[in-house]
Amino acid sequence: MALSAAAVKRKAKALGFNLCGITAALPSPTLSAYLRWIDRGMHGAMGYMARADRIQRRQDLSKILPGAKSLIVVGLDYHARFADEAALRDPARGRIAAYAWGLDYHNVLGLRLQQLADWLASASRLQPQQRVYVDTGALLERSHAQQAGMGFIGKNTMLIHPRRGGSFFIGEIISALEFDDYDKPHRETMCGSCTRCLAACPTDAFPKPYVLDARRCISYHTIENKGWIERELRAGFGNWIFGCDICLDACPFQRFAQETNEVAFLPFEVERVAPLLIDILMASEESFRAQFRRTPLERIGRERIVRNACIAAGNWRSEVAIPHLIQLLFDGSALVRGHAAWALWRTMGLDSVKLLTDLYQREEDTRVRDEVAALLA
Repeated sequence: MALSAAAVKRKAKALGFNLCGITAALPSPTLSAYLRWIDRGMHGAMGYMARADRIQRRQDLSKILPGAKSLIVVGLDYHARFADEAALRDPARGRIAAYAWGLDYHNVLGLRLQQLADWLASASRLQPQQRVYVDTGALLERSHAQQAGMGFIGKNTMLIHPRRGGSFFIGEIISALEFDDYDKPHRETMCGSCTRCLAACPTDAFPKPYVLDARRCISYHTIENKGWIERELRAGFGNWIFGCDICLDACPFQRFAQETNEVAFLPFEVERVAPLLIDILMASEESFRAQFRRTPLERIGRERIVRNACIAAGNWRSEVAIPHLIQLLFDGSALVRGHAAWALWRTMGLDSVKLLTDLYQREEDTRVRDEVAALLA
């Protein structure tokens, strides 16, 4: 006997989810476009996306969960207004994407999704096979959400709800259960001739509408890229140190974004929204963990956050940052030393030649030496 889809949605709402849709556990209709994207290398260094086993799972969801019949997709708003808009634009501060202002959404959303899955098991009396995913499984989740009627895919590749914008997290339950009703797919697009999101991107990360080249994306580099960030892109990063909201904020539908009711996602201090760059440049492992514990920033670690702050400092070009950047030339991380050298060059110009020459002469890391040599050249 098929379960009531309406009952599932009522339970999802009672658990605090703002959106819920149910669709059949079929491959994404955009799978072929995804495979072309992989073939062109636009996933950058995210090698896990191209792994054969993950592609096979995307092609056949039963390889994730034998007997998979349905996908329950939920959405949870994270949009919150921050009173001090000037702080976000202040080049002396490092800007953090809005989704990361609060606690780590993986934990908040995951716990609630598991509660929904437990309720499903109880309501069905079948103890069905189920898998819960929050941004972790081999699913093209935005496409599946569109199939579940939760919105359309914008030219910026984001899932956009026409009456809620795009500021919500997505989670899924793959289930062996069947339901008495499945949602109709939402319209594929409602963008029309609008290209505001594409024009707003400072690093030209969209070679064409609906295609994002991660290799040029600020969010990719500040979060997923574990290594060196290309010099030609750095000036476009502005003061972003974790993620980027530019293409989302440019979308006209974003004016309909709903304020979140989830306390865990609310910003409670400016340091969790736009911390002072000086504080990040000076951060030790201990102070970094203390400041960003249980937030999305914690998972990428101190090294990458300081690397990102060096780029933001190079775009700030303030003498205030110079002594801290000089100190970072002696940092234990080659990644930090190299990006600090770039920031010093941007800030001091020819006055940094002696500092950079000294770094080159004592440096043992080949990548740092290459960075410094390119600057001095």
